[in-house]
Amino acid sequence: RCQIMDKHLTVLAKKHIETKFLKLNAEKSPFLCERLRIKVIPTLALIKDGKTQDYVVGFTDLGNTDDFTTETLEWRLGCADVINYSGNLMDPPFQSQKKYGTSFTKLDKKTIRGKIYDSDSDDD
Repeated sequence: RCQIMDKHLTVLAKKHIETKFLKLNAEKSPFLCERLRIKVIPTLALIKDGKTQDYVVGFTDLGNTDDFTTETLEWRLGCADVINYSGNLMDPPFQSQKKYGTSFTKLDKKTIRGKIYDSDSDDD
């Protein structure tokens, strides 16, 4: 999963030269991971003006899938205001993508009592 994140960040680093992108091996620098409170890998610590603004932990903010797009990551970094994002921040790219698969519908819970059309009544 870190390689997936690294691939997208490499593309964004070339596109957004106003932002400094740093890669850190968590196993080789436990002190810095402790200072940045990094517990889950991959984690992006979004730092602006020397202060940690936000964290992107795993892929939950990126559509909860391994095959998220670079535009989705760019949108998330734009929401944290660490890059100059030119798109609409109110419209996440992963929501506009068509989701394939099964759709679930909610079924009403069937009960014996409590419905209008019940033949049983407590008054009898």
